Amino acid sequence: MSETVIRAEDGAAFMINVFDVDPENQKELAEVMSEGAEKYIRHRPGCLSVNLLTSNNGKRLLYIAQWRSKADIKAALGDPDIQRVRERAAELANPDAHAYTVYALHHPES
Repeated sequence: MSETVIRAEDGAAFMINVFDVDPENQKELAEVMSEGAEKYIRHRPGCLSVNLLTSNNGKRLLYIAQWRSKADIKAALGDPDIQRVRERAAELANPDAHAYTVYALHHPES
């Protein structure tokens, strides 16, 4: 089983895109973003994981891509296939994308 692992010390970079979407478009947006992740993103050098989360009220979608470095994010964003996916997503919703690094992690005691 593969899983997303977040560690403060590994220097990973994250591209997090918060989409505000009309509830009737949320499923289509999720399908567009999931297909783009499967066909293009996960095969890019430096991609560690892609996670999609949909809000229960249908008004938001979170796209969280974990990368080895910010340079890997920048290179992926230059890919014409990825640009087309982003353009299609922007037709369905209002995106707000930013790059992030881990500041702190907190876990319950074992």
